[in-house]
Amino acid sequence: MAAASVSRSGSTAPVLAFEDYSLYGNLSDDELLALAIERSLTDAHADTAATPPCQPPCSRLIPAAGQPGRSSHNPPPAETTAHYSSPNPPSEMPPDPRTFDGTISHFMTGSGKRMVAYRRPDGGLVHIAPEPKEEEEPLFKAIHDGDPSRVKALIMCPGTNLMLPSKPGWLAVHQAAWYDQDACLKVLLSAQPGMINKRTERGETPLMVAISKESMRCVQVLLERGADLNITNYDRETPLYKACERSNAAMVAALLNHGAEVNTHCIQGWTALQEAVCRNNVEICEMLLKAGAKHNLTNMYGIAPLFTAAQSGQVATLRFLLKHGADINSQAGDGATALYEAAKNGHEEIVELLLSQNADANKPGKTGLLPLHIAAQRGSDTTVSMLIPATSKARVRRTGISPLHLAAERNRDTVLETLIEAGFDVNAQLSEERSKLYEDRRSTPLYFAVINNNIDAVRMLLAAGADPNLDVFRPLMVAARLGCIQTVTLLVDHGADINACIPTHPTTFPAIYMFSMKYLPMFKYLLDHGGHALPCFDCVYGSRTHPPLKTTHPERDNLRYTDRRLSDTQQMSSVQFCEMISAPSICRWAGPIIDILLDYVGHVTLCSRLMEHLDSYSGWSAIKDKAAPPRPLLQLCRLQILQLVGHRRVKKLPLPGGLIRFLKHQEGSVEDC
Repeated sequence: MAAASVSRSGSTAPVLAFEDYSLYGNLSDDELLALAIERSLTDAHADTAATPPCQPPCSRLIPAAGQPGRSSHNPPPAETTAHYSSPNPPSEMPPDPRTFDGTISHFMTGSGKRMVAYRRPDGGLVHIAPEPKEEEEPLFKAIHDGDPSRVKALIMCPGTNLMLPSKPGWLAVHQAAWYDQDACLKVLLSAQPGMINKRTERGETPLMVAISKESMRCVQVLLERGADLNITNYDRETPLYKACERSNAAMVAALLNHGAEVNTHCIQGWTALQEAVCRNNVEICEMLLKAGAKHNLTNMYGIAPLFTAAQSGQVATLRFLLKHGADINSQAGDGATALYEAAKNGHEEIVELLLSQNADANKPGKTGLLPLHIAAQRGSDTTVSMLIPATSKARVRRTGISPLHLAAERNRDTVLETLIEAGFDVNAQLSEERSKLYEDRRSTPLYFAVINNNIDAVRMLLAAGADPNLDVFRPLMVAARLGCIQTVTLLVDHGADINACIPTHPTTFPAIYMFSMKYLPMFKYLLDHGGHALPCFDCVYGSRTHPPLKTTHPERDNLRYTDRRLSDTQQMSSVQFCEMISAPSICRWAGPIIDILLDYVGHVTLCSRLMEHLDSYSGWSAIKDKAAPPRPLLQLCRLQILQLVGHRRVKKLPLPGGLIRFLKHQEGSVEDC
């Protein structure tokens, strides 16, 4: 791109040379050209200011070295025209936009000046200049300035057409209403009464414009001159509706006194009363009801004014509507009641008022949820406390979901505690339809708390009697997969079944090992508390060659719930421990895992695949020796005692502490007992 430059003989003009591109390299051709013109004009103005017109140029010329000075009879050199590097220099005068065949683009220079460029269809530049400022027509300027005498004089001029808009649909009467020029408005209407109900491009009459600008004097003039009160804009809003939207009681009173219709619906079905309710203006609501407004009319969504008041938290208008007989239990198109909506939006004062007026707390929305569910989901403990006495627990059970589920799902611990104290069943399970909404088929509030890793909620639910063994995918497995040892400990302490399997993904060993083998301390903790180790060494192939693995992805990362029943063949093909430990993401820990497992079994035989893993690293050779028979007598005795007594009763045995620790795998030598 060639550098755009502007030169003048006899003066040093700014030139956009190579150095400018480091600063202006991101400008387009048009912007660079505009900047060059701007610099040139600035320089020309500076030269003019430096030489007063009354002084001859020679009086301030200093001859350069080696050059003779000019006399007053020697005229200054003529200025040349601007030279552009573009092959298509702009013309002097801008083309007429109405007839110009090409594209007109607008942009802004770096100094904030707005420019306009005209280009031919082939892209050649025709003209570029600052954007011309729109000049206001004399009549409209006179109205803007509030000069009725000048307005009258301009109207009397021959050729003046008051019905000719200055811009789409904008007549002089709209201008007068917009700027609250009632005197000018009177002059205009006296000269041309037919303008009074003309509409703008948005369908607004002068009366609508005056109300939108809250120009009360113009409203009075228009009403006195017979303006139509019920002409709507293109959104089907009446002047009365617009006055209610502005919450202007004086305008509403004036419109009603002149007979405005009160029950007209806008394009979305709202009435003037509904708009006044939304603005919490009791004074306007009272005027509208006296004028015949109906409080049971609904919008396109089936929402009545009472619902609007509850939804937007407008206590005053809600109380007013209830006093005048509005149905407190009316439902919107989606089944929601005012109480439901108030609970959803956290309007505690509204909830309290509705309940004091016997609002039905057992009407569900379209999703089947009650106001109590929504309040629990939102986390409003005060609202939940108010709704609990008014809500039927039998009705809650019929919804197929407990508010405990929603509180646990959203981590609303305070609400969870309130619901537990109120006696809600901590072992409530989702209905089959709601459980199917979750891929893992979760069922209990405890599951939600565990999967959120919310330890406080888990502790509360377990302390209240939550059963950790009700879900298909046990919460213990979820906690192990998350690697949260604190949650795992809580669940195990409250009776979680460590050895449970997943019906849809059968294994020959406890399924939880799939999620804990990477976390060796957790893996050992599970074994210490009753996890079965012996099934990990059961293998149908034994010392024979194992078939290649059928999947490259570990089962633990591909768990998906399915409703299908497993066939006998599928049940026989349960995943073996040696297959699971061979997964690429786990096999690097094969040696330590096998080493830990050997502490919890007696005489076992390692299958060929486990031997392959131990042979893959020289440091694991001692583990093979550990597995070789015979196993130590102390180890066999420990296993026998644990089998007879059980892990949970070991600490109650009348034995020395060191021996108890040995039985619980908490030390390395029995001699320390």
